Amino acid sequence: MTAPTSGNELTPRELVAELDKYIIGQGDAKRKVAIALRNRWRRQQLPDDLRDEVAPKNIIMIGPTGVGKTEIARRLARLVNAPFIKVEASKFTEVGYVGRDCESMIRELTDAAIQIVRVEMEASLADAAKAAAERRLLELLLPPQPRPPRGPYRPDDPEAGDEGPPVSPGADAEARTREILGQRLREGRLEDREIEIETRDSSNTSMMQVFSNTGLEEMGINMQEMFGKLLPQRTKRRRVKVSEARRILEEEELQNMIDMDAVVREAIRRTENAGIVFLDEIDKIAGRGSGHGPDVSREGVQRDILPIVEGSNVTTKYGVVRTDHILFVAAGAFHMTSVSDLIPELQGRFPIRVELASLEQDDFERILREPENSLIRQYAALLATEGITLEFTDDAVTALARICQQVNTESENIGARRLHTIMECLLEEALFDGPELETRTLVIDAAEVERRLSGITERHDLSRYIL
Repeated sequence: MTAPTSGNELTPRELVAELDKYIIGQGDAKRKVAIALRNRWRRQQLPDDLRDEVAPKNIIMIGPTGVGKTEIARRLARLVNAPFIKVEASKFTEVGYVGRDCESMIRELTDAAIQIVRVEMEASLADAAKAAAERRLLELLLPPQPRPPRGPYRPDDPEAGDEGPPVSPGADAEARTREILGQRLREGRLEDREIEIETRDSSNTSMMQVFSNTGLEEMGINMQEMFGKLLPQRTKRRRVKVSEARRILEEEELQNMIDMDAVVREAIRRTENAGIVFLDEIDKIAGRGSGHGPDVSREGVQRDILPIVEGSNVTTKYGVVRTDHILFVAAGAFHMTSVSDLIPELQGRFPIRVELASLEQDDFERILREPENSLIRQYAALLATEGITLEFTDDAVTALARICQQVNTESENIGARRLHTIMECLLEEALFDGPELETRTLVIDAAEVERRLSGITERHDLSRYIL
């Protein structure tokens, strides 16, 4: 399990090109994160004595909401299949106060890595698990016949030898029957036949999950593993169809084949060397606490985050995880505070700073047209499930972008998120009446956009329709 994760060999230019498929503009931010990611790959190629000396260059993104800060980090992590989590700095509290412990972000990151590695291992073992499940199904459909008892050793009978009597002729017939049954099973001709199988009882697992949510995992205690060793494994018999039995048996065989020790070792390695923590809303903990009231632990949270970003050992339920080479990407609007309001030690741990620009009308037009996951494509796909073809004219896209820009200017600027609300309002009738619509093709032009959205562009009506 030490193969490099997919995408690690992408050059910074190729990484930016991939990001351009989903995120419009913000070229400076894309370049910065692409370089940071490529530097991690470069570090892995260094000799061991130098590798540990190269620290990650953490990034802090500054810009209003809805301009792509989170999406850049999330898409980048997907490209290289790296462990990634997004956490809000405002959810953490200083040690001694009620709230989330700052170290929990590393525990969540390790959980994400466990999931990635486990999925990869399951994919590599899928064929073996399928074959093993098929053998068990055959045994359930055609239990092996007991062999006749061996006769006494007779040295005067050369055919008997020391293995008892020769195999009965019925064994050949049983083997042929098993082969025919296996062929029918693989062809799916026995899917509706009912059989009785023995499965694991999940009641123990449910109790383990209840105990695991009591906060003990914050201390790095794996309650599920502890109870798994203490409580006996119970089973129960069920009567199900072959199709359902195949799924159950494949899952059981897959779980039996997975080496969790190997999964944990690889997951910790990836967490330490490839993990990415996106620390959102960091501006909410900027500023110096007043010593009382809701701001009492702002500076304390910064000081608790500092050693994690600097590099420390965090105890998780899978073992100790070092944070020295985890990449931290912080982000915040900083419209009421500035980066300089953070404590100097924390500022120094984010040497790369990039400001993201507010989106304009041209950006909104490109967001509606260009990305592979654009809103127009999403709504067209949703209505296509009802057999309706949705089309937008060029002037309709321009009108939507103009209205989005106008609303953002006249009220709170929430960036591209405004498009979601406007599109939902525009297509509300089509989405509601879709199953009964006689017209199978809907063409949205500028006139239709103006008709549907003209009311909400009035300043005094904004709060009634737009978030």
